[in-house]
Amino acid sequence: MPEILEVESYRRLAERVVGRTIVRGWADGYAAKKLSSPSAWARAVKGLTVTGTSRRGKLMLLETDGVTLGMRFGMTGVLLINDAAGIDGLFYGPHRFNSGWVRGGLEFDDSRKLLLHDPRRLGRFELDPRVGDLGPDALTLTRRQFDRVVHVERGDGPAIKARLLDQSAVAGVGNLLGDEILFRAGVDPRTATGLLSSEQKSRLFRSFTQTMRTLSNRGGSHLGDHMDARFPGGFCPRDGAIMLSGTIGGRTTYWCSAHQH
Repeated sequence: MPEILEVESYRRLAERVVGRTIVRGWADGYAAKKLSSPSAWARAVKGLTVTGTSRRGKLMLLETDGVTLGMRFGMTGVLLINDAAGIDGLFYGPHRFNSGWVRGGLEFDDSRKLLLHDPRRLGRFELDPRVGDLGPDALTLTRRQFDRVVHVERGDGPAIKARLLDQSAVAGVGNLLGDEILFRAGVDPRTATGLLSSEQKSRLFRSFTQTMRTLSNRGGSHLGDHMDARFPGGFCPRDGAIMLSGTIGGRTTYWCSAHQH
């Protein structure tokens, strides 16, 4: 399940092709779903030279001397350059390579290939993606930006878990990171954003920044403190209380019945 930490590792891997020229591109119907046709990718990328890499949230960008190339990785997408993978495996991924799961990629003038490997077929290629539709990047979120994320103009607003998953509010938080941030902050994910106290907001921001830093050092979103109890009937690794689960923001959510309130 590639979230911002995994996609940042993909971006670092993609640095290897900066300065190289694309001699061929290809995409199947799944990876090209946001394009006019699979052949649109092949036509657009041929002859471009990669000048740099960037990222906003879970959207990886290859800057070129022409169009900007975007890659989204869905639930099981992994970036590879030949045999080198951006990460060893995903929590919900197959943890193995299958050539039939390669959805497209780029071939460079040094014969290396950049590949999108995606069993679930939810990854996408884009041309000049609309980065402005995304909120501030979760890895560099400031307190002022965070205050805007949790600000509600009127009413109670959505559940805080749903707000954290809203990519237009803050880009990069996925299901696992959202649960870990709230677990560490001791906040019930069902709490309406507009009903958070000032103290809860402060705890949430501290947890947000610490979670990003700690899990980045550990190696990914799937290495959070709550993961050992992320199954039906699990017990909180912090206090031993029963873990609850439910669907919030369209995603299966786990939280402690005792310390998250």
